[in-house]
Amino acid sequence: MTAKETIAAGKAILGIEFGSTRIKAVLIDQDNKPIAQGSHEWENQLVDGLWTYSIDRIWYGLQDCYADLRKNVNAEYDVEIENLAAIGISAMMHGYMAFGHDDKILVPFRTWRNTNTGAAAAELSKLFNYNIPLRWSISHLYQCILNGDEHVKDITYFTTLAGYIHWRLTGKKVLGVGDASGMIPVDPETKQYNAEMVRKFDELVAPKGYDWKLGDILPEILLAGDNAGVLTEHGAERLDISGHLKSGCPLCPPEGDAGTGMVATNAVKQRTGNVSAGTSSFSMIVLEKDLSKPNEMIDMVTTPDGSLVAMVHCNNCTSDINAWVKLFKEYQELLGIPVDMNEVYGKLYNNALNGDPDCGGVLAYNYISGEPVTGLQEGRPLVVRSANSKFNLANFIRTNLYATVAVLKLGNDVLFKEEKVKVDRITGHGGLFKTPGVGQRVLAAALNSPISVMETAGEGGAWGIALLAGYVINNPKGLDLADYLDKVVFAGNTGVEINPTPEDVDGFNKYIEMYKAGLAIEQAAVANKA
Repeated sequence: MTAKETIAAGKAILGIEFGSTRIKAVLIDQDNKPIAQGSHEWENQLVDGLWTYSIDRIWYGLQDCYADLRKNVNAEYDVEIENLAAIGISAMMHGYMAFGHDDKILVPFRTWRNTNTGAAAAELSKLFNYNIPLRWSISHLYQCILNGDEHVKDITYFTTLAGYIHWRLTGKKVLGVGDASGMIPVDPETKQYNAEMVRKFDELVAPKGYDWKLGDILPEILLAGDNAGVLTEHGAERLDISGHLKSGCPLCPPEGDAGTGMVATNAVKQRTGNVSAGTSSFSMIVLEKDLSKPNEMIDMVTTPDGSLVAMVHCNNCTSDINAWVKLFKEYQELLGIPVDMNEVYGKLYNNALNGDPDCGGVLAYNYISGEPVTGLQEGRPLVVRSANSKFNLANFIRTNLYATVAVLKLGNDVLFKEEKVKVDRITGHGGLFKTPGVGQRVLAAALNSPISVMETAGEGGAWGIALLAGYVINNPKGLDLADYLDKVVFAGNTGVEINPTPEDVDGFNKYIEMYKAGLAIEQAAVANKA
């Protein structure tokens, strides 16, 4: 079938992912190739000291994203989307969305970006003997309990953003195992919530006298390939406000952006990994065995089919360097020169490779928000240099590129140097890799590992969740997810690989030592409310 025939016949598959700055929709054909896209730009809001997106903004964003996809399909193929073969919903992991008896949200959505949960995360980590990060849903819930928040007693359900959207489209209170593993730890043997931790939590909060038990208010866990319900009439109306889309198509389990990143980079097998680098960054390494001990830099989550994954999550990645690049855009506009942002990024990023491997003594901290891995509860973007540093354009952009993956390196050094984790392939995807070769080379130097990038890297998580939706309906041979991706979707394609050079690795190692020493500057800026 042509793309037009696929859409007209209702054979196209839709993936939608809610990222931090963009909601993206990707329509794929039966061969898993993208045939249309739509998007909606948005930003989180800091309200009463907490990062949030309002419910109205969530639904407007989803509807506008779908409308943009529909408009692009009409323009490109002169056809209307009436039926879909399957749908997948993905979103930023973690966070806190709590609902009461009337199914209305009890307090504004609290995103992964919030770092107000330190007391809860520390107490739960000790109770479970397991690293419970600040952004995990259970940390948010327990912090609300510690704070004495009135709404907690009224909770009947709490979930992630992906789980919420899926619920409203299908009526099903379910969650993919990967996303669920970022709410509360999942047992890799049972692929369900860790029963012992659930029991300990219930005992911990029992004196509060709530009507609920933790297991009663968590989503049901599903695995990749499971049918997670169908699009209801009400769901179709909420998704497509034009009224053309019909109900009835199946949905795959909703997943977090970490899981869709693994799928989009064919990194769900043991000894494979991926790095997603956009507004935030995270690396995912699929383990052969559990780590020797908990480490606050390492989160333990799962693939969409339940395999154990070591995750290093960094709250900050490209937001600050994007802000710097916009300054160069403004300067170009002042000169009256037409601006092509791809060209601006390309020129600046490629010129950065001419800089010193250690950035000439110029340091950058890209902390728009707090960074738990380095112990910062708030962010202060900083560029720091000594009087005798080699301050030029190449080093300035290079240090800002290094900053995008510096915290990622700190966490992965624990995995590779202390835990001796082995990995055969790491694949990068996300905005950092849009300029060919540059972000890839920087990451290779940081991790001292070959880094692959596929042509599909720019498709990201929306494509990944579309693939998971396709896995529900297009797997007649009953392949497991790893084999389905290997044999059906990627068919042996491993992308273009860049190896680290000794000079770049040595330079990044020198840079990271300066970076660690300079963290005291960042800490002082936060402590003094500078």
